[in-house]
Amino acid sequence: MKAETILDADYKPAEDEPFMNARQIEYFRNKLLRWKEDILQGSRDTIEQMQEGTRNIPDVADRASEETDRALELRTRDRERKVIAKIDAALRRIEDGTYGYCDETGEPISLKRLDARPIATYSLVAQERHERKEKVHRDR
Repeated sequence: MKAETILDADYKPAEDEPFMNARQIEYFRNKLLRWKEDILQGSRDTIEQMQEGTRNIPDVADRASEETDRALELRTRDRERKVIAKIDAALRRIEDGTYGYCDETGEPISLKRLDARPIATYSLVAQERHERKEKVHRDR
């Protein structure tokens, strides 16, 4: 599914307009859908390459190198699968009207942060606090 763009291609959300107005929502929805489609296309390409690339390599070092490359590619795809779940969650938040607001504080997440990481669920301050808490628990 391709993201339909009803926005001007040069549009960027700005702080001087109402937060999460229709244009901003459409901007982020399209951004998320394009990101998801890019990931899915990459996965399809990986599957094709792995199906085509199966061959018997007699040299042990070359075979090990290819298997390492495949394992790395599969780990990358697994991380991307988790990103797709976060993209889908962000799209659901757009639908229910909670997108762009911090899960912890309920305050708006900055547009710059959302533009850089459209799956963000915490404001920068809340994210830093969350990461400090995680670090404390990890260090124990």
